[in-house]
Amino acid sequence: MPIKRTTMRSSKGTKLYAVRDAKGRFKDIQSYKKSHAMDIKRKSKAELAKAGKAKAKAKPKVKAKAKPVVKARAKVVKGKKTKK
Repeated sequence: MPIKRTTMRSSKGTKLYAVRDAKGRFKDIQSYKKSHAMDIKRKSKAELAKAGKAKAKAKPKVKAKAKPVVKARAKVVKGKKTKK
């Protein structure tokens, strides 16, 4: 079950998330900016399940083999090395 949070503002005006325990006392207080960013980065169970199903349905793509890279060889002309 997701934790219910209430939004409030500090005396300086910063937006905060407050989590309360069963008795109504503050259990945790976080800045809204920090916790909202983490909420966006994290995926829910439903999103993960949907992504897993979509990945299972998708057919694997066959990649073409990479061609080998041929380097220029040094050519020796009368004791001096020059590149081709």
